[in-house]
Amino acid sequence: MSAFCRDHGVQLLAYGTLAGGFLTERWLDRPSPSEAERSTWSEMKYHRFIESAGGWERFQGLAQAVSGVARKHGVSMANVACRAVLDEPAVAAVIVGARLGERSHLEDNVRVFSLALDDADRKAIADAISTLAPIPGDCGDEYRRPPYLTATGDLSHHVQSFPAPYGTRVLGDRTLCLSGTPWEPLAGYSRAVRKGSRISVSGTTASHGSRGIGGLDPAAQAHFVIDKIEGALESLGGRLEDVVRTRVFVRRIQDWEAVARAHGERLGHVMPANTLVEAKLVSEDALVEIEADAEV
Repeated sequence: MSAFCRDHGVQLLAYGTLAGGFLTERWLDRPSPSEAERSTWSEMKYHRFIESAGGWERFQGLAQAVSGVARKHGVSMANVACRAVLDEPAVAAVIVGARLGERSHLEDNVRVFSLALDDADRKAIADAISTLAPIPGDCGDEYRRPPYLTATGDLSHHVQSFPAPYGTRVLGDRTLCLSGTPWEPLAGYSRAVRKGSRISVSGTTASHGSRGIGGLDPAAQAHFVIDKIEGALESLGGRLEDVVRTRVFVRRIQDWEAVARAHGERLGHVMPANTLVEAKLVSEDALVEIEADAEV
C-alpha cells in the first residue's frame, strides 16, 4: 500500500503505531500478557499480531531495539515508534490512542516533532523488524480471512456472519450462482454452477455489474477476476482451495507474466492444473478472462 500511495500521491494515516501500547516501556522485558491482562480491545487485537509475527520473544527483540534508540535520544519508546512511522514517505500522520481520564501522553507526544532518527537508529530498528515473520495476507485481510487478527480473532465483536457474495437459486439438481453482470441474462449462463461436489465457474472478466475494474493493468484485472471466482465458489459452498483446474485467456500475450504471477500469488498454495493462452476477448477493455473448476 505504501508503494501505491507514493505512486498516486495519496498519504496514509497510520494507526496501530504502538501495537496497542505494547511497544512502550510498560511492556518492555515483561512476560507475555495473560488473557486477563489483555484488558482493552487494542491489547487483544495487537497481541494476535505479535503472535502472528513470531511471538512475544521476537517482539521483545524489536522492543529492545526501540528502547535503545529511545535511551540514546532521551525520549520515550513511543516517540521513537511514532517518528519511525512518520518518516515513511507515504505517511502523513500517525494516530495514537489514549484512554481519557487515565493516560493522555500529551506532553510526551509533543517530543516526536523534535526527534530526528539517524541512519544507525533506522538500521537498528530495521534489523529487529527483519527477525519478525510477515503478517499474512494483504491490506485489510485481517478482517477478511483467517487468521483473523482482530480483538476476538473471529470477528464476533463485529459481525455474527457474512452474507454470500452472490445470489444463488436451485434449478433441478443444480445450484446456480449469478453475479449480476448484464452478460449473464443476455447470453443465458450462470457465473458458476454446482452439481453434486463439482463447481464450474464460467469465464470471468474484471467487471462489477456494468463497470470495468482494474483499468488497463493486467495484474489488477487478474486479481479482481480471482476475487469474483472466489466469491462464486463461496456462494456455492466452496473455496479457492477446492479449485482443481483453471484456464486463463489473455488479450495480449505480453501480459502473460503479470497475469501468471497474480494467479500464482492467489492459487500457488493450491497448485491447480492450468492453461494460459492468448485469445481475442469479447470486451475491448478486458485484458484477461479466467474460468475454473472446483471439487468440494
